[in-house]
Amino acid sequence: MNILILGAGGREHAFAWKISQSPLCKELFVAPGNSGTSTLATNLNISVTDFEGIKKHVLVYKINMVVVGPEDPLVEGIHDFFLNDIELNHVAVIGPQKAAAQLEGSKEFAKEFLLRHEIPTAAYKSFTKKSLEQGYLFLESLKAPYVLKADGLAAGKGVLILSDINEAKEELKSMLVDSKFGEASTKVVVEEFLDGIELSCFVLTDGKNYKILPTAKDYKRIGEGDKGLNTGGMGAISPVPFAGPVLLSKIENRIIKPTIDGLVKDNLPYKGFIFIGLIVVDNEPLVIEYNVRMGDPETEAVLPRIKTDLVEVFQAIDNESLDEIQIEIDPQTAVTVMLVSGGYPEAYEKGKQITGLEDIKESMVFHAGAKNVAGTILTSGGRVMTVTSYGDDLRSALKTSYKSIESIRFEAMNYRTDIGFDLQE
Repeated sequence: MNILILGAGGREHAFAWKISQSPLCKELFVAPGNSGTSTLATNLNISVTDFEGIKKHVLVYKINMVVVGPEDPLVEGIHDFFLNDIELNHVAVIGPQKAAAQLEGSKEFAKEFLLRHEIPTAAYKSFTKKSLEQGYLFLESLKAPYVLKADGLAAGKGVLILSDINEAKEELKSMLVDSKFGEASTKVVVEEFLDGIELSCFVLTDGKNYKILPTAKDYKRIGEGDKGLNTGGMGAISPVPFAGPVLLSKIENRIIKPTIDGLVKDNLPYKGFIFIGLIVVDNEPLVIEYNVRMGDPETEAVLPRIKTDLVEVFQAIDNESLDEIQIEIDPQTAVTVMLVSGGYPEAYEKGKQITGLEDIKESMVFHAGAKNVAGTILTSGGRVMTVTSYGDDLRSALKTSYKSIESIRFEAMNYRTDIGFDLQE
């Protein structure tokens, strides 16, 4: 079959790498793709939210399946667009319909879903510009630190954690009144702070059945020791060493099962990935957030550990026969380290030449903010590429990734040297 992947990041390069290995994949396309996907597939210069442009190319290239990487097209209803078009409704779309995508599209929607289905999460209230004063009062009722979340999509940067009450009030005002995150912060969710350790749980569902994928832990802060500004992610490890059988059983029974059951009860059609951001407090898991797609850079650590043909799994999702599939997981550890442009996540320069990629033998390199210009690979974004390595344990996988990174060069290249630092004995 002919398959189209939507997206342009490291996640989509990892999907292309995995899908291209399937004998079920005849021709592979990525829109818009990057320098890495171009080595495995045909890149199509289309925006992920240009639904009419996507339709045109799906018909021209006789696409049978669309795998949606990022959240924007899902929240905007690309799955519904295909279902409602007589020329497209035979095409399998891996990603939830618009109503279900609100689990990521609106923090308030997600919190209401969690409470309605008695899934453990932090206490919260949501506020608008009109209820700013009530927001101040609610902040005063909480203990520091204070968590403020823009209700809508803010490219992973709409969450603030502040230790000073006055600063929290100022930021709440900045989000609601001054539109700090644009439309995303016309409503803000204020949450109690939970002190624990985070991990990410990934689930595949056909709307009725589900399969649990490997756990992962990502590192969001730009600086060593998780200091500094939030980023889209500086690295990830899989599996998470502290996620043993007892904790995983709690996660499945208290969070995953009620989530899938809740989707059915609320009539939220869902065929695709559910990314559940968790925090473990006193050995008890609670939900921080839902994402309606795979994470990045977690994908680059999780997909390499899946040994089963991914296209076969996607077909089972489309046919609602996921219960008939067995997903085999590689027991090795995978570690992903993100290489970023100097200055990221603030101002940075693009167009820097990347060299040394041909010298990488022991790791996988997934391109993100990189493009191929006349045979030269140049930086084109803040998060440039990831280096992923296998190992028998966390320490050996880390060693291989960092050894491989020594071969890669571009001006002002930056990366964290302590990915997994909090998990090593």
